[in-house]
Amino acid sequence: MTDLTHYLKKHPRMIGVLFTMLLAISQVSTVAANNSTYTGP
Repeated sequence: MTDLTHYLKKHPRMIGVLFTMLLAISQVSTVAANNSTYTGP
């Protein structure tokens, strides 16, 4: 058992926090990738 799994067993609310942060980061990176494309003359 790693330190992270041991920590998450002691603090189960952090699983939701980490999941939400991961979801937010993936949303932001998708938006950033879509905005960086330049199609023009």
